[in-house]
This record gives sequence, structure tokens and C-alpha cells, in this order.
Amino acid sequence: MSRARYRFRDHTIGPDLRPEAEPHTFTMRCATCDASGPTTGTADPGTEWAAGHLKANPRHLDYRETVTRPYRAVAGEWW
Repeated sequence: MSRARYRFRDHTIGPDLRPEAEPHTFTMRCATCDASGPTTGTADPGTEWAAGHLKANPRHLDYRETVTRPYRAVAGEWW
């Protein structure tokens, strides 16, 4: 019978700051009708979309912003 040996390793999970990481994305969505603006790399276009959507739909007062931020696990020391 063989014996197995196990080792443990700590990992830290945090925002992926590598140059090749996926970009952050922002999407604004109307909470009244579920319409959404463009998904972009900054929040400004979503805010502009919401202002235009509100102008066209004065009773649509609630909005949600979805932010996608990549995270990465980084291996630490073995123990």
C-alpha cells in the first residue's frame, strides 16, 4: 500500500492588476423596464445612457450599475 503526502498552500485572492488581466466593465440598467446601456470600460457612457433613457421615459427613476472587476488567486508559501 502506498502512502500519500499532502501539503497545503496559502492563496491570496484580490483584484487582478496584471497588464493582461481582463478589463473592468460597466453596464447601466433601468430597474423599471430592464433595458440596458452599452457595456464599456468606464462608467461615464452608462450615466449618459441613463440620462437619455430617463429623458425618453420620465417615470423610469431607478437604475442599477453592474461593474465587472477581474480577480485572481495568487499562490503563496507551501506549509
